[in-house]
Amino acid sequence: MEVIKSRTELIKTRQEIKDKLGFVPTMGALHAGHLSLGKLAREHADKVIYSIFVNPTQFAQGEDLDKYPRDIEGDLHKLEGLADYVYLPNLQDIYPNGSKVNRKAGAAAQGLESLSRPHFFDGVVTVVGILFEQIRPDIAVFGEKDFQQLMALKETFSPPNRGGKGGVQIISAPIMREPDGLAMSSRNAYLSAEERQIAPKLYEILSSNLSIAEMKDELIKHSFRIDYVETRWNRLFAAVWLGSTRLIDNVEIGA
Repeated sequence: MEVIKSRTELIKTRQEIKDKLGFVPTMGALHAGHLSLGKLAREHADKVIYSIFVNPTQFAQGEDLDKYPRDIEGDLHKLEGLADYVYLPNLQDIYPNGSKVNRKAGAAAQGLESLSRPHFFDGVVTVVGILFEQIRPDIAVFGEKDFQQLMALKETFSPPNRGGKGGVQIISAPIMREPDGLAMSSRNAYLSAEERQIAPKLYEILSSNLSIAEMKDELIKHSFRIDYVETRWNRLFAAVWLGSTRLIDNVEIGA
């Protein structure tokens, strides 16, 4: 596994890659869900590259940019035997002219997450666009846990929105869950021991046959503070707070 620590190194390495290249962008603090994305990328490509970069443009003032979990050494250990390359850009590599948004997300980004985090999707499509331009992958894999993000990225980068430049095939990967049903997330590390016992109730309630109003009542009974519970794309989406941790999840309706 080759660790690429700068844009300059990436340019040199990318020139040497002739095989079909699969890409998994991450912000680090890797868990089994992230690793499953690489395994899926391997099914569609000859080589797999991960990036680890905590992107400032998708965090608003007061969000958890500074405390977002970071463990580069641990992440690299987890990627041994799975990734062929790991790109570790610094801020200057990605934003040489300052951390500015240079893309706007489309209709898929409206509502749901954008109501609470209006900055988020513009930051995501900006950094993914930059990484696509630098890495030039053939395919990229994103998880369905962030389903609205997946739809926004497909809308932005899939035909006919790729500008005739070859484009990147975006592949979706199913949500990976803990044995108790909690969707895997780097932010689960923020949960206290007591909150961790409660958190799986989110998936349990979303998977029930209750009405949305009844689901909201059940979530409140279990100490969740509700941001939203809504349907779109034949899925049920929820964002809730448990203590100081914001959790999101979604389930396919009728699955």
